[in-house]
Amino acid sequence: MHPVTERTALTPFTIRFAVRSYELDTNHHVASTVYLQYAEHSRFACGQAAGLSPDRLLADGLGPVNLETTLRHHAELRGDDEVDVSCAFVWGPGKTHRVEHVLRKPDGTLVAEVSSVSGLLGLRTRRMVSDPAQRLRERASKPELLGLA
Repeated sequence: MHPVTERTALTPFTIRFAVRSYELDTNHHVASTVYLQYAEHSRFACGQAAGLSPDRLLADGLGPVNLETTLRHHAELRGDDEVDVSCAFVWGPGKTHRVEHVLRKPDGTLVAEVSSVSGLLGLRTRRMVSDPAQRLRERASKPELLGLA
């Protein structure tokens, strides 16, 4: 895995994965659960690149949560393929935000889209925090990677 694009406000954070044989299902294409793992890992890597370590968030009593995830398949991935997975945060008012992932083969073929409704949980209160964008902006060393420039 390695980043494959320059990370700017206009270009979402992107990471490349090589498909491994144990990720294949009985039809010899990547299992649906693996697409979700790729998306989750790209979100985690984006947060780390933005300076949001899990230890820092835990120490501050905060934890990111997914409330809903939608996966749309467009083309199959097979053994020996590579896939670029982007991660873009879409902020609005309220306690939730969207995280959008686009999975493409290096030749540009659209493979899948993963969209999540997420939030930030106060670990002490077990409630969603208000204005998660502000909470993350305050803690990130590179908030632009989270769409918080």
